[in-house]
Amino acid sequence: MSAAQSEESIFTVDTLIKYMGNDDKARGIVAKIVRDACAPRMAPLEQAGTALREQRLHDAGKILHSLRGSIGTLGTKRLVTASLALERAIAAQDSAAIPALFASLEAEYQLVLRHADDWLQLNPPPA
Repeated sequence: MSAAQSEESIFTVDTLIKYMGNDDKARGIVAKIVRDACAPRMAPLEQAGTALREQRLHDAGKILHSLRGSIGTLGTKRLVTASLALERAIAAQDSAAIPALFASLEAEYQLVLRHADDWLQLNPPPA
């Protein structure tokens, strides 16, 4: 994977905008989707981390699945891959693998939030 492809797989809404009409209205709608999807910031990962520490594996898995669903629409292939790996480890109760996979997911989510914030700065809502 090239550096450009790697960057692109962190966060890209180009396809979503294209499907929605590829115009200012589409950009406005996508900007709202991005803002709403990213509004909780790190809260979902904090909740999942708490659930994992409290051995509430099912709850942690549900939180991560929900996060993956809401953020996955934003072209976040790397985050989706990291989340799936962690969700599988949780389902398998692979306690040895969970901490490193959680750290990887957390890093990917922080990248997504940074890229989304940058995109929103470059694509302000229409006046």
